[in-house]
Amino acid sequence: MSESGKPAAPQGGGVLLAGLAIAGLLVPEAVAYAAIAGVPPVHGLAAALAGLLIYPFIGTSRFATLSATSSAAAIFASVVAANGAASAFALVGITGGLFVIAALARAHFLAAFVSRPVLRGFAWALAVTIVIKQLPGLTGVPTSSTDTLPLLWEWLGGLLTLHGAATALGAGALALWLVLHRLQALHAWIQPSVLILGLGIGLSAMLPLAAQGVALVGPVTLQGLRLGWPQLDWDSWVRTLQVAPALLMILFAESWGSARSLALQAGDVVDARREMLALGAANIGSSLLQGLPVGAGFSASSANYEAGGRSRWTGLVAAAAIALLLALAQDALALLPLPVLCAVVIGIVSHKLGPRPLWATLRWNGDAWMALAAAAGVLALGVLFGMLLAVGLSLLLALRRFAQPASSELGRLPGTRDFVALRLHPQAERTPGVLVLRPDEPMFFANAEAMAHTVAGLARTPGLHAVVLSVESSDDMDVTTLEAMQELHAHLARSGVALLLARVKDHPRAALQRAGLGHIATFWSVDDAVCAAQAPAIPEQPAAK
Repeated sequence: MSESGKPAAPQGGGVLLAGLAIAGLLVPEAVAYAAIAGVPPVHGLAAALAGLLIYPFIGTSRFATLSATSSAAAIFASVVAANGAASAFALVGITGGLFVIAALARAHFLAAFVSRPVLRGFAWALAVTIVIKQLPGLTGVPTSSTDTLPLLWEWLGGLLTLHGAATALGAGALALWLVLHRLQALHAWIQPSVLILGLGIGLSAMLPLAAQGVALVGPVTLQGLRLGWPQLDWDSWVRTLQVAPALLMILFAESWGSARSLALQAGDVVDARREMLALGAANIGSSLLQGLPVGAGFSASSANYEAGGRSRWTGLVAAAAIALLLALAQDALALLPLPVLCAVVIGIVSHKLGPRPLWATLRWNGDAWMALAAAAGVLALGVLFGMLLAVGLSLLLALRRFAQPASSELGRLPGTRDFVALRLHPQAERTPGVLVLRPDEPMFFANAEAMAHTVAGLARTPGLHAVVLSVESSDDMDVTTLEAMQELHAHLARSGVALLLARVKDHPRAALQRAGLGHIATFWSVDDAVCAAQAPAIPEQPAAK
């Protein structure tokens, strides 16, 4: 990326070869993710084209590769099952619009509210769900259930009727994919998905697989694509809008994680707001083409990095190769055996099935239990409600942490002006007659009243004449916090106890003045506040120090 933020100039053969390598990865992934989404392959390819063509002109990462992802495809599939394909395509556009609004509102911090344990649990359960839903196609066992666990039970009950040719073809393709994937670590040019799909098409062209009852992907045409918004009634748009914020958070958390980690490896700088704008524009473009949701999946972005792509122009080369394939190879894609496609899907998500990341998270304690809750939610409730549960759990954890009125009593380290938590530093000394407290979280409407109640209770200590509240964790004060401070000041005053605020930053200080609370004494340091509290007459509002 150039210093001006524009796409770096193409670098000849390196960009060309990297672009072709990315196209070789994205084509089978697009076909596979379309199968996960329950729509024809052309919709996955349209998503890849939209992401590759739009991102280079807005995004800031040299390596991020926007296309359909397994998680987004599974969420898309759940909306298709619940409300139909038109609602799912509308979801893509609405999510893109929310990305743009969030970027303009500088709300790129929202992705931080999806905790990593929740993402790991969600990703693991999603991989399990995807694998289970490929089993009928892999073995030729007919099923009617759409929910994960009932489908698995129905498939197990129908194993006696599995199709021999389909099972042999699918199992052989999966075994070969796993072998080639291991060889890829030694020879980067090996693309397991491309080779397996190519072999499957070749085998279908030579043998009468359809006549033997092996299902084929079928005709791949551009007839399902048109430029325009999905045709829905108002109620359908509103129902779809309810899902979009959760999809936005999942997509951005995954995409930003990929772009950020690769940028750190290369010493690059990426802009979160520009990444949001790029994701928004790409998803709007994909929706207009009836494509799947797009994001920067880690596998595709890492492949770009490993293939030597050092410019965002790489995506344009890959888009040109995919467009050429759509124009020339539609008949070949139609011959693809469904068991082979299912095997490739399972192979692509197989790396997410390992329990090691989930187990490592559980060993850390803390909020690790949320990984199990997210995984159980996806498996029991389905991808859509499991996703909503995962996002809800993350937000609940954040609100629970900030809303708890946790505080620390501070004492002075002997011989210094430093005040530290007494529970962590037993050598620190209390100041006679003065209670020094520090809220451990920023004060805002959810915890301000509870914190004021806690302070009022502790201020009943006999012999106390002043309370110093150190509010360094608060960058501002909302209306609820200001009113709580006013009520606390009045309550303590009736008991003959003074309230002093220490380490008050500029924004909270200005908020206190606007609210007419300038009579509450504020100080820049805890030491200044404690010294003032020990003075014979405590000033209402001393001069700024």
